[in-house]
Amino acid sequence: MANVIEVKNLIKNYFSFEAVRGISFEVFEGEIFGILGPNGAGKTTTLEILEGIKKKTSGNVQILGLDIENHPTEVKRLIGVQLQTSGYFDFLTLKELIRLFASLYKSSGNSELLKLVGLEDKSAEVYQNLSGGQKQRFTIATSLVHRPKLIFLDEPTTGLDPKARRGLWQLIRDIKNQGATIVLTTHYMEEAEYLCDRVAIMDRGEILTINEPRTLIDNLRQTTQVSFFVKEEIDASIWSLVKDVEKMYSSYPKVILEITSLEIIPKVLEILRANHIEFSGFMVKTATLEDVYLDLTGREFTS
Repeated sequence: MANVIEVKNLIKNYFSFEAVRGISFEVFEGEIFGILGPNGAGKTTTLEILEGIKKKTSGNVQILGLDIENHPTEVKRLIGVQLQTSGYFDFLTLKELIRLFASLYKSSGNSELLKLVGLEDKSAEVYQNLSGGQKQRFTIATSLVHRPKLIFLDEPTTGLDPKARRGLWQLIRDIKNQGATIVLTTHYMEEAEYLCDRVAIMDRGEILTINEPRTLIDNLRQTTQVSFFVKEEIDASIWSLVKDVEKMYSSYPKVILEITSLEIIPKVLEILRANHIEFSGFMVKTATLEDVYLDLTGREFTS
């Protein structure tokens, strides 16, 4: 499988602050590659370097076989970009805006794009009158006018309601099924699990791991968690004699236990009561990418 992106030892500093700290990864042709991490992890900075918007401090970035630093104009002709925020001329309709964007690439304005993103009936509407989900769909449409081989989507569903978010997920899959390679950033765990063929988990400027979402989850030793809230902090030693409790994470007032068997749950409740610990919100769940992040960093994921 051919690599459409190759990144080696990428560093981006802002004076003394290290925003991106020597990351390396590849993106394969035809895949959806996700960069997952909390706000401030370095996701957008990384994407903007790949897009040619920001200059790297050091490292090597190859996009579709071209060095982004030496061939920025050529790269920009080949990629499509959806930014976190976009602005458009106030009084042009969607159809007119598509034609305008197409002219910048010396391409014909493809009316089928609005159909692809589900906005065919809004072609005579102006951008300001669209809903949040429709605006995101239109922004993606403008990134497709020149039929790019590689598309960058920077947190495409941020701020959308659940219904609009799932609709956009289907659009992104449809675009992939037409042969495009997609790189997206997100801080939504379920989005990365649903969309991405592979995901890089990023934190504090570093990539902690890269793999298929299901593989990352399956590689956890513990696949079940118990969580609850306490009125007072508890001593982790109360679990020391319970062999099926592998780890305890505590961020008062929340406590998370990683367990190896559901059969241990009555014992957990028994210990809480025996130690006169007041608790609430007792929950049991199977592992997700959030648990992978917790295992890698020792911290709960916060967007």
